[in-house]
Amino acid sequence: MPFFVYGTLRPGEHNHDLFLRARTRSEEPGRMRGLVLYEGPGYPYAVEEPGGAVSGDIVTALPETYRELLAALDELEEYAPGDPRNLYERVARDAVRADGATVVRAWVYVAAPAVAARLRAEGRPIEDGDWRGPGDSRTHRRG
Repeated sequence: MPFFVYGTLRPGEHNHDLFLRARTRSEEPGRMRGLVLYEGPGYPYAVEEPGGAVSGDIVTALPETYRELLAALDELEEYAPGDPRNLYERVARDAVRADGATVVRAWVYVAAPAVAARLRAEGRPIEDGDWRGPGDSRTHRRG
């Protein structure tokens, strides 16, 4: 299953080269509905919320690197299945390719319930759903 990335794993961002270079078959722009982005400490959090949409990239791993990549991304996001201390949860959701018509099921890391509740209460949402923001595609928003 592909991955939907919306922060530091996007092409041109610092974790892309560290984790994805030479491990992917394809990377293409996409959007994922039902999420709202919130500013984080140098990286964003996606929070599941109806009506939202997030811009990112749909990344398909090379078959021979899939298991290794999944484990590496789980470690990067400090995700362990069922661990109440998780900052993120890895969930499968539908992503829409840039053509607007093609839907693909993809893994995405969303804020864990406790983190999501705190962000909804006191976080700063990224209104357009794109962590990079308008203009220069490599310019991060700073909070």
